[in-house]
Amino acid sequence: MFDINGGEMLVLLVVAVIVIGPERLPAYAEQLAGLVKRLRGFVASTKDRVDAEMGGELGDVDWTKLDPRRYDPRRIVRDALLDDESQAALDGTFGSLGEALGGRPRNASGVTGAGVAAGVPVGARRETGPAPFDDEAT
Repeated sequence: MFDINGGEMLVLLVVAVIVIGPERLPAYAEQLAGLVKRLRGFVASTKDRVDAEMGGELGDVDWTKLDPRRYDPRRIVRDALLDDESQAALDGTFGSLGEALGGRPRNASGVTGAGVAAGVPVGARRETGPAPFDDEAT
């Protein structure tokens, strides 16, 4: 709250009590209580209006799917690049082991799961060495 810690807030309250004085303090406390009641009523009426205008749609939102802590870029890219059949083949071949390891496990012939996901038969894919290097790439 305005980057004020508890000690500073206590000092401000003591100074306010001294400046306002004991004669006017009950009137200001009553005004503050009325302001807080009106603010609570305003928030409640605004919430009721939003619920009435949005209808049942607002209650149907699954907020856990929108949690940024569940964001996994590997899953998003995999879901975007793989179609349903390739995804089913990949899941059927490797199961949840690949997801648990965080990568693509190798099958018995030493080929990674990318060959299976891309539709290339396992025996047809050959490892040809390192990828080409471009000196002018940034």
